[in-house]
Amino acid sequence: MTSKNSEMSGSSPFKMRLVHLDLKGAPPKVCYLSEIFPLFRALGANGVLIEYEDMFPYEGHLRLLRAKHAYSPSEIKEILHLATLNELEVIPLVQTFGHMEFVLKHEALAHLREVAHFPNTLNPHKEESLALVRAMIDQVMELHPGARWLHVGCDEVYYLGEGETSRQWLQQEPNSKAELCLSHMEAVASHVRARYPTTTPLMWDDMLRDIPEDQLSGSRVPQLVEPVLWDYGADLDLHGKALLVEKYRKSGFSWLWAASAFKGATGVNQSLTPIEHHLRNHLQWLQVAGSVPADTLRGIILTGWQRYDHFSVLCELLPVGIPSLAVCLQVLLHGDFAENVKARVENFLGISSLEEMSFRSEGAGSFPGSNILALVTQVSLHLCSSVDALLERDRYVTGWFSPYHRRRKLIHPVMIEHIQPQALSLLARWSALAGELEAALQRVFYPDTVEEWLEENVHPSLRRLQALLQDLETEPGYPGMRTSNPGHQTSKG
Repeated sequence: MTSKNSEMSGSSPFKMRLVHLDLKGAPPKVCYLSEIFPLFRALGANGVLIEYEDMFPYEGHLRLLRAKHAYSPSEIKEILHLATLNELEVIPLVQTFGHMEFVLKHEALAHLREVAHFPNTLNPHKEESLALVRAMIDQVMELHPGARWLHVGCDEVYYLGEGETSRQWLQQEPNSKAELCLSHMEAVASHVRARYPTTTPLMWDDMLRDIPEDQLSGSRVPQLVEPVLWDYGADLDLHGKALLVEKYRKSGFSWLWAASAFKGATGVNQSLTPIEHHLRNHLQWLQVAGSVPADTLRGIILTGWQRYDHFSVLCELLPVGIPSLAVCLQVLLHGDFAENVKARVENFLGISSLEEMSFRSEGAGSFPGSNILALVTQVSLHLCSSVDALLERDRYVTGWFSPYHRRRKLIHPVMIEHIQPQALSLLARWSALAGELEAALQRVFYPDTVEEWLEENVHPSLRRLQALLQDLETEPGYPGMRTSNPGHQTSKG
């Protein structure tokens, strides 16, 4: 397996191929990682970027950052051991500037926000902000000794420059928002370089894109970090990417990385992964790699976002995105998605055809979590629509048990016999499937994830059916027999 993989990666322009695990939503149990890491490796990955967020077991004054089900230090060691067994290099990710909601939402740390009301961005002027970030980095590095890279985030630093201290600072010449941004990045990266000389900081590149070349090269940032150029679209601006790469090289960055997406980039509440979109994204990144000098891109990070930010809903669960990940990794290895590559993917996943992924439970594949994909697909494609069909398009319901009838408890008794069996049958069918899905989710995820996914995607439809049945069971009234027939109140007499 290993030699075959090394042989294959020889043909890929991306020597490093990292799968991103976004743990700020639906973090998998370690037992699931033990099942999925061998598949990552077999598909062509040679590393994982782990964005711990609140799943890291912070200690001491940072203990408040831990989520309820945060991994323990021994679980982190187990994850690293599993990665080593599967020849996957681990790069931890710690947000240090933007996307700091999981830190700054806490009252005890709210005074470190750039804008008092918003918990996403850290105030770069306060020494305490830097001390906080250093402490986070040090705790993460203590459990990742020898990590060759540490990703320090720094993407989407919204509202930077809008805090009171920043406004005053920006009024002084020649201060600029770019300068403010670069100085914090430099402080964070300098700490990593000084404290961990064999570790190179990685950084998302979006805050650097609009900074002029001379300003970038005038800072120490290009000597300290390797930027990660991210774009998750299906149609990249290839010329624009080549120009950006050239600008970064001229600014003094010695190595760059690319970042694509295999899931979590096509809709904040997306539940099924549109494989075609992600396939195109990776084919485009291959074109970018082919158009820049050979010693430019060190690797590619295949991001798999689980939430758009700490407070948003979950997007596609990891098991749901596995077929897309398989397609994307194999495309990066082989350079295209020819029939033989497609056949390899189908073989890895244990499915007969990628096109006909109807994902009935029995035909959903043999990869870890494939039963979750099968059940989530059924829910996403059919639950809401089947309930809508009964409640909004069935002639008996719309004609004889409308919201008007339901509020007034009006129904022809014969109509109960038409509606009730259908509603009971639908509820029984979906309740059974929901039970099956709940059990499947519990094997892979912690209770809060299971509760959240079902509450967002299953329970609302079941409640609509239950409410209909409840209204049907209420003693019906008949228009002619009511003491206050609504018809009399609106008569023109």
